[in-house]
Amino acid sequence: MPDSPPHDWVTRAADDAIRHAQQQYGEDLGDHVITCASGASPSGPVHLGNLREFLTVHFVAEEIKRRGLAARHLHSWDDYDRFRKVPAGVDPSWSEHIGRPLSAVPDPWGCHDSWAEHYKEPLVASLRELGVEMVEVSQTEMYRAGTYREQILTAVRRRDEIEQVMSRYRTKAATAAPESEQEAAAMADSVANDDENGLTGQGATDDLARFPFKPYCRDCGRDTTIITAYDEDTTDLSYTCTACSYDGVTNLTTESEGKLVWKVDWPMRWHFEGVDFEPGGVDHASPGSSYTVGKELVKIYGGRAPSFVGYSFVGAGGQVKMSSSRGGVPTAAEALKILEAPILRWLYVRRAPKQAFNVDFGAEVVRLYDEWDALGKKAANPDKRDAQVLAFERASSTTSAGRLPTPEVVVPFKLLSSVADVTAGSAELISRIVGDVGHEHASVAQLEPRLGKAMTWMSDFVPVEDRTTVRETPDAARLAALNEDEELWLRQLLDRLPDHLDLEGTTTLIYGVPKLARGLGLEDAPTDQVKQDQKDFFRLLYNLLVDADRGPRLPTLFLALGADTVRRLLTPPA
Repeated sequence: MPDSPPHDWVTRAADDAIRHAQQQYGEDLGDHVITCASGASPSGPVHLGNLREFLTVHFVAEEIKRRGLAARHLHSWDDYDRFRKVPAGVDPSWSEHIGRPLSAVPDPWGCHDSWAEHYKEPLVASLRELGVEMVEVSQTEMYRAGTYREQILTAVRRRDEIEQVMSRYRTKAATAAPESEQEAAAMADSVANDDENGLTGQGATDDLARFPFKPYCRDCGRDTTIITAYDEDTTDLSYTCTACSYDGVTNLTTESEGKLVWKVDWPMRWHFEGVDFEPGGVDHASPGSSYTVGKELVKIYGGRAPSFVGYSFVGAGGQVKMSSSRGGVPTAAEALKILEAPILRWLYVRRAPKQAFNVDFGAEVVRLYDEWDALGKKAANPDKRDAQVLAFERASSTTSAGRLPTPEVVVPFKLLSSVADVTAGSAELISRIVGDVGHEHASVAQLEPRLGKAMTWMSDFVPVEDRTTVRETPDAARLAALNEDEELWLRQLLDRLPDHLDLEGTTTLIYGVPKLARGLGLEDAPTDQVKQDQKDFFRLLYNLLVDADRGPRLPTLFLALGADTVRRLLTPPA
C-alpha cells in the first residue's frame, strides 16, 4: 500500500477553507473562487511579523490551487484607518495629522502621495520577489466610493444587538503579554483592541456613545468626533469635532465620510467579500478580541466567520540595520537583502503559525543556508518525500510563477561570504576563487542571487570586529621576533609555495609544514605534538596575514590573497 502523502499545517488550513466554502456553496464548488484574505494597516514599515499575515494566506491559497480549485488571495489595505502617532525620526509637526486616514496624511519624505503609499510600495515589491500574488483592495477607495453604505446602515439599525455582543465580550478582553521589546513594539499599533465604539465624552448620549460608525470631520479630516444626534428616518448623523470644534452633519445614505469601527468593519467584510479563510495575530485571537467578537457580529449580516488560524510573533536576531524600522522589527526588504526568497518563505512555511520564531541576521545565517542546501539534496530524492520536503517544495515555487530564483551553481553561503570578506567584495574575484577552492567554476551570473546576498551580509550585517582585515604591509615587529620553530615553519612554507594555488595542494601544504618540521612526511598522520604545532602555526599565519588569532579557513584565505600577497606578508623586510 503506497505511503500517504505528507501533511502539514498548510494542508489542514486548506482543508478547512475548502470545507467552509462547501458548507456555503455545496460540495461541488464548480467555478466558485475560494477567498483567502489578508489585511494590513500601512501605518509604518510592514515588519517580519506582519509578513506572516501575507505568507500564511499565500501558502493556503497556493495549496487550494494545487488541488485544481479556483482560489484568490484577497488583500485589504486598511489605509482608511486613523494615523495614530508620529514615530521617532519624523517631523513632530506631523502630529497635526493624528486622527486623519493614513491615505490622507502627507508623506514626510515627499516620495509618495501619502503616508500609506510610502509603506505599501516597498512591501509590495518584496512580496513580488517572494512570489506572492494577490488582489489588492484599498479600504479608502471602498469607503469613499460608498461601496459599504448598505452595510453601514445595517450596522446602525442593529446597533443595539451589536452593543449586546460587545458588552458580553468586553469583560473578557485579554491580550497576551508580549515576550520581548520587539514584540511589544510590533503590537503597539495593533487595532485588535481599539476602543471598539470610538471616542466617548461629554455631548454623547448613552445611545450614541457606543455607535458602530465613526465619521471623519468634514472640516479638519480627523476622527476626533463625538456623535450628538442620529435621525433614524433621514439617516442624518450629527457630530461635533473635539479637535476643531466643527459641528457637522453627514448623511449615511448619500455621503461617505467615515467608517465602521474595527470590530464591526472586519466581520462586515467577511460577509461582503465571501471570505473562506483569514488568519490573525495573537492580538486578534485572544478572548474578547477581534475574531471572537467578529464571529458573533458577522451573523448580523447573515454570514459566518471564515476558517481561522492564529499566528505568533516573528522577531529578529543578530545585528540588523534598523534605520527604516526604528524601534520595531526588520522588514521583508531587509531580510531579502541576505536571504534568497525561497529561504525566507521556508522560514514561515516550515513552522505551524502558532510557533514564534526569529529571523536571524547574524552568524545563524550561515547555518540556515547549510540547512537549506542539505534539504535541497534530500528533496531531489523522490524516495525521501516527507513534511520537510513538502515545506521545501512550497517554499521553492508557486503555481503561477513556477520556481523562484536560486543560483544555477550552488556554492555554500559560508564560502561565498568568507571570500567576499577577504576580497573586499569583488564579485569577479569571488567567482574565480570559487572554482579554485574545489567548487564548480561559475560566472557571477551563475552564482546569483546568493553571491550578492553573501556580499551584502558580510558588508552590512556582520559586525566590523568580526570581519577579516588583510594587512597592507608585513608585521615587521612580529617577523623580527619569530622563535626557532616559527622561522622553520615559514621557511618551509615559502620554499614550497607554488605561484598558482589550488585548494588541495594548498591545504596539504599548510597542514603539512609542522609535520615536515618534526621529520614526518606530508601524508603522515600527525602526532599529538604536531597537532599542537599546527594550532600554533595557524595562529601565527592569522597574526601575520590578518592581524587576528583566527579567521577564514587558511586554504581559502591563501587562495583569496594569492601567492604573491602571501609571500609579501610572510617575508621579513630586508
